[in-house]
Amino acid sequence: MSQAAAGALNPGVRKREVFAWAMYDFANSGYTTVVLTAVFSAYFVGAVAGGASWATFAWTASLSLSCAIVMLTMPVVGAWADRHGAKKRLLAVSTVGCVVSTMGLSQVGPGDVALGVVLIVLSNVFFSWGESLSAAFLPELARPEALGRVSGWGWSFGYLGGMLALGLSLVVVIQSQAAGEPATQFVPMTMWITAGVFSIASLCTFVWLRERAARHSDGGLVQAWSQLLTTYRSARQYRDFMWLMACAVAYQGGVAVTIALAAIYAEQVIGFVQQETMVLIFVLNIAAAVGAFAFGHWQDRIGHKRALSVTLLGWVATCVIAALTTTKGGFWYAAAIAGLCMGSSQSAGRAMAGLFAPAAQLAEFYGLWTFATRLASIIGPLTYGIIAWGTGGNQRLAIASTAVLFVIGWLLLQRVDVERGRRAALAAEA
Repeated sequence: MSQAAAGALNPGVRKREVFAWAMYDFANSGYTTVVLTAVFSAYFVGAVAGGASWATFAWTASLSLSCAIVMLTMPVVGAWADRHGAKKRLLAVSTVGCVVSTMGLSQVGPGDVALGVVLIVLSNVFFSWGESLSAAFLPELARPEALGRVSGWGWSFGYLGGMLALGLSLVVVIQSQAAGEPATQFVPMTMWITAGVFSIASLCTFVWLRERAARHSDGGLVQAWSQLLTTYRSARQYRDFMWLMACAVAYQGGVAVTIALAAIYAEQVIGFVQQETMVLIFVLNIAAAVGAFAFGHWQDRIGHKRALSVTLLGWVATCVIAALTTTKGGFWYAAAIAGLCMGSSQSAGRAMAGLFAPAAQLAEFYGLWTFATRLASIIGPLTYGIIAWGTGGNQRLAIASTAVLFVIGWLLLQRVDVERGRRAALAAEA
């Protein structure tokens, strides 16, 4: 890390801590890339559910259920972590839970719909808890004026981890298909690869990342709920954070559609085979890594709000192109734009949330941020699934409707005043 990069860090933060924090993004990205996007989603619809008319809806409903659980639990988990200085401990619990349940997915075969649903719900809940708790370390590591670039480092590093897990999985798929083996033989191995990368890469996080939050209370969940209710009652004081949450509910719903349904759309609408889909997602991750890294620096220079606005307009273009194209080449264009926008929009939102969060309530505020993003993960994919099911499988109409979510997000973002939101956070710290 260069001297200029070191200047982006808060006093007392060592370079290896930022590396360790970014390694958690590296570790957990394989789960979203391989399980939710490239491999298991299409496997669940095509093999586990046998390509039934309700299969896509069952997949989106499973993700929605997991997101509902996270919505109900993560804000109070965050408040409890703040009061007990326990972000790192809870991060370890969530990591073990996600790794073990991902391993369990290797046992899901044709007809095992119930088992697949249970394990997807569990693994996604644990993943989401870990993602939120990891994000809460960001404002402890980065100076306020450098939140964008440091967040971008993590997201871009994360996509490299996703590419590693997906690349190893792709080797298995190619070799298995060359030997004439069915998906039931090679998909389980990709689940073991994903769990292995997650568990090994996350060790750096637990060895080098420090827990800086002090223990404020010996109280349990009752006190955590009390703190959370106090924050809700003072929502007017944090109105820009609330507007940002509303914006996230809309635009992250669209992002969730891409994560949960890109492989399904590519294979069932455009005509990709699984190997082609995995290569597509691999290249998408490259674009996302470049977008997150470059965009993070650009975001700090031109402003968080303006930068996020640009990416949301890019997402609208992605949805329109994906809905209209009838060729694999055309879909590649949509995927390239989606990759650039995905890393940048997610990184930008995480950085803005950190800017608006009081120092003593980081995990709580990121718990609320997770509430918004998981509500989005219900609204986006479930709406897609309902439209596809209700129109007899018209997924082009479903993907076109996703553009509306990004337009709504862009409109809500215009209500956010970044300077006012930052002043509110600093006032709470005084």
